[in-house]
Amino acid sequence: MKFSRAIVRKPGKSYVNGLTTSDLGTPDFELALKQHAAYVEALKQTGLDVTVLEADERYPDSTFVEDTAVLTEKCAVITNPGAESRNGEIEDMKLVLPRFYDTIEYIQAPGFLDGGDVMQVENHFYVGLSTRTNEEGAIQFREILSKYGYEVTIVPLKEFFHLKTGIAYLGNDLLVLAGEFIDSEVFSQYKHLVVEKEVEYSANCIHINDYVIIPKGFESTKKQITDAGYNVIELEMSEFQKQDGGLSCLSLRF
Repeated sequence: MKFSRAIVRKPGKSYVNGLTTSDLGTPDFELALKQHAAYVEALKQTGLDVTVLEADERYPDSTFVEDTAVLTEKCAVITNPGAESRNGEIEDMKLVLPRFYDTIEYIQAPGFLDGGDVMQVENHFYVGLSTRTNEEGAIQFREILSKYGYEVTIVPLKEFFHLKTGIAYLGNDLLVLAGEFIDSEVFSQYKHLVVEKEVEYSANCIHINDYVIIPKGFESTKKQITDAGYNVIELEMSEFQKQDGGLSCLSLRF
């Protein structure tokens, strides 16, 4: 899969009051801005044309733009995020995505779906059932994508917050796996790199064109991915990890 564009949103000052399950402390807003700017530069380094949306103070979590949509080669799907405080974030996406897509579909209540629960492996999509994505949302997503010739597999989650908290696709039938996915039959047909529990935050990495972007400070993961033949870009992610955010959460790539 080749990517040419990305959409990101700057964090606002309200970001420090966003939702989190972590106990890593309150984010440093100024440092978060610097880390986000470095993230945008890394996306550009991979060859992407990056659309940067201004911060939206109404929605503290809105920098995690991935959860608002799933973008495919054939259509865009605007989600219905599972956290009530985030539902309004999709209104901006309804204005932004028509710049890039003629065909836009929608997940409708009572279905809920977060983009962080969706992983694309070529023409096959995996959707995690989590606290943010329910069965109705996953079924709607499957029905939508089937119209465009895509296959969708629904994966109940036991441990992870989002599907992509513990898994990433690097192309060439290669997955990065952590936690509950390591021995999962659902992904047994793929080659895989295993990320151990103490470094499982690094399982949320992103493959873009000739690069894999990983969080900084995870040498074992860096070595595995480098040894597999990929160019690695490392980024500081401390202020986003504090709010349950990973690298994939911060952009929509298409």
